[in-house]
Amino acid sequence: MSWGIELWDQFDNLEKHTQWGIDILEKYIKFVKERTEIELSYAKQLRNLAKKYQPKKNSKEEEEYRYTACKAFLSTLNEMNDYAGQHEVISENMTSHITVELARYVQELKQERKSYFHDGRKAQQHIEICWKQLESSKRRFERDCKEADRAQQYFEKMDADINVTKADVEKARQQAQVRHQMAEDSRADYSSILQKFNHEQHEYYHTHIPNIFQKIQEMEERRILRIGESMKTYAEVDRQVIPIIGKCLDEIVKAAESIDQKNDSQLVIEAYKSGFEPPGDIEFEDYTQPMKRTVSDNSLSNSRGEGKPELKFGGKSKGKLWPFIKKNKLMSLLTSPHQPPPPPPASALPTAVPNGPQSPKQQKEPLSHRFNEFMTSKPKIHCFRSLKRGGAAPEDFSNLPPEQRRKKLQQKVDELNKEIQKEMDQRDAITKMKDVYLKNPQMGDPASLDHKLTEVSQNIEKLQLEAQKFEAWLAEVEGRLPARGDQARRQSGMYEAQNPTTVNNCAQDRESPDGSYTEEQSQESEVKVLATDFDDEFDDEEPLPAIGTCKALYTFEGQNEGTLSVLEGETLYVIEEDKGDGWTRIRRNEEEGYVPTSYVEVYLDKNAKDS
Repeated sequence: MSWGIELWDQFDNLEKHTQWGIDILEKYIKFVKERTEIELSYAKQLRNLAKKYQPKKNSKEEEEYRYTACKAFLSTLNEMNDYAGQHEVISENMTSHITVELARYVQELKQERKSYFHDGRKAQQHIEICWKQLESSKRRFERDCKEADRAQQYFEKMDADINVTKADVEKARQQAQVRHQMAEDSRADYSSILQKFNHEQHEYYHTHIPNIFQKIQEMEERRILRIGESMKTYAEVDRQVIPIIGKCLDEIVKAAESIDQKNDSQLVIEAYKSGFEPPGDIEFEDYTQPMKRTVSDNSLSNSRGEGKPELKFGGKSKGKLWPFIKKNKLMSLLTSPHQPPPPPPASALPTAVPNGPQSPKQQKEPLSHRFNEFMTSKPKIHCFRSLKRGGAAPEDFSNLPPEQRRKKLQQKVDELNKEIQKEMDQRDAITKMKDVYLKNPQMGDPASLDHKLTEVSQNIEKLQLEAQKFEAWLAEVEGRLPARGDQARRQSGMYEAQNPTTVNNCAQDRESPDGSYTEEQSQESEVKVLATDFDDEFDDEEPLPAIGTCKALYTFEGQNEGTLSVLEGETLYVIEEDKGDGWTRIRRNEEEGYVPTSYVEVYLDKNAKDS
């Protein structure tokens, strides 16, 4: 089966067919190119999709991804990135192995096809020239033969005519001989050209054209084979990434199987557990019994006749706010002076103020007023939402429920420990470098590292103090929180069980028969008993940290409850600055109390003040 033999006369059709084959190849190249563009676009869209649903850094979404379901979703997004990468690999391999290679092959194929058909046209032109030469010699031979016949006839006519002279007859005879000679020459020339043409024609149809057509056939078969190989490559490129895509899908299935609903439920408990006890049963109030009107809705007891006093929290269940109350805050509210401080003396001499300021006891407010301020000094539970919306949160996270506060404090302690370890590593590195400088002075000056070493040591001390402060708060919270799995005690219930009569007596003593408040000597003892009860409740509290120092400008004789006597020039620690009432809370060794702000010069620690 050869095109040169079977299709010897189909030159034009073969030319059209080979051009169509090249067009098919170019169409396939275009198809693969568009497929690569689709793969790239698909991979880009997959990456954008995965990026869109990735959790944003330092946002609330990032905290949500500690749940196993969210972790599985995050793994799915990561696998989608790898999945998109495989589609990019498909596009790259198809471009390099198919599109680029076929484009180069098409250019070579066009050049080869052009050369073959150029040779074919050249052979055609040669045979056409030979044919034209044959036709020309044939016509000349025919013309010469006709001329020779006419000359022969004319000679015979002249020879038969008796009236023609002999000279004319001889002339006609010579003319006839010349024509016959020309006809013989034309005949010989025609015969030679005919043989040459037959030879050329035989070569053309049996040698040149078959060879050219055979090359064209081989070229076309190579084109067909090449497009088939490209189709196999097209499939192999897809097949090569199938195992990796399968691994991506397997990882997605594995991530889905790792979802643990029980673990997520436990995480919800850890995230939102407050550590409070559910509210107890509301006691039955029997309105059929005669009841005396209470002095105030915010008093310590609802009725003077009841043996069990209740602490009202604006309608909320009792005992809700007790876990937030600190002993120091309670004592400061119950014992701090609630009167304007005395003005500074006119003279700086100690004798200028022999008796000190006016006794705070003379205008001391009833215990119920102290308790009202104490109760309203801490934010209620419904304020947590407002704290979350904005505003500066306390450094000790006291605005959070106990369990959440414990977690935050533990996290802060861990962060500080990491920073301390980092600073200690830096200190060790500087120390080693200093030792190297000491051994080899030419490498550097050891004294140049002293400043840096001192700075790092100071940073370590600051961080250690900070860590101790947070560890103290953490110990305080962990000491208050009940053991996991045990039934926690109700703080307010315990308080009522320990001091039912004391609170009731306070409520009775603070009201006179005519409804006005009275000041009795027993009031101070009741305050001390109440403070003692709270000391038992919060015996693990640590004293407030000092926020600065102060120097006494004048002598102050603190003769009343909550005040502290100071001497002129004495230096003491400030633990609570003036809140606008004219009193400053100070400490001397283990003694704490209030002095008039105008009697001292305060030097606050900047860091403590900012916190």
